Amino acid sequence: MNILNLLLFFNIGGPEIFIILFVILLLFGAKKIPELARGFGRGIREFKDATKEVQDHLEEGIKEDDKKKKA
Repeated sequence: MNILNLLLFFNIGGPEIFIILFVILLLFGAKKIPELARGFGRGIREFKDATKEVQDHLEEGIKEDDKKKKA
């Protein structure tokens, strides 16, 4: 799910995004935002890696189960 789909899912438009970004800027300040964005990006990357690992593990189990049924 990409960001656009997520925004459409929550029905968030342009003005809402502007308000959210403005509040984030007020709360954290301009110097902290790049650090927060990097942390957020790392978190998303770790989540994707973990999801792929689980998916690969499940597919491997399915393949092994199919081999056992054929044998």
